[in-house]
Amino acid sequence: MEYPLYVHRDGDTGFRASFPDLPRADVRGNSLGELKRNAQEMVELMYDRSEQLIPAPTCSTSELHALDVDDGEGIWMFIDINLARVTSKAVGIQLSLLESLLQRVDVAAKERHMTRSAFITLAAVHELENR
Repeated sequence: MEYPLYVHRDGDTGFRASFPDLPRADVRGNSLGELKRNAQEMVELMYDRSEQLIPAPTCSTSELHALDVDDGEGIWMFIDINLARVTSKAVGIQLSLLESLLQRVDVAAKERHMTRSAFITLAAVHELENR
């Protein structure tokens, strides 16, 4: 699956990046190739054999540019993450929400530097844990 990754320069020779859909997954690398390999490894470490749901990737560039993570000093890349190597998998769904609720979700997600999909996934996990 192609996940968006926001990449910054890290000093003169390296790169640092973050996934808006995977808020705790920050990666570094000395080259873009190393950054991509480290991104795959980070997702595997975070989610393999885990009960955590992997959020579906955000593909909307307008939604990505609206995030606070986009400070205008980095670039967006889409990284192919091989989820076949990870036991936890996300499934795309379609749902309907009241427009006013969706606006509140978007504001809350933006405050937390995450996408709508990541926020809704975490909200569902929170509700299920509190049953």
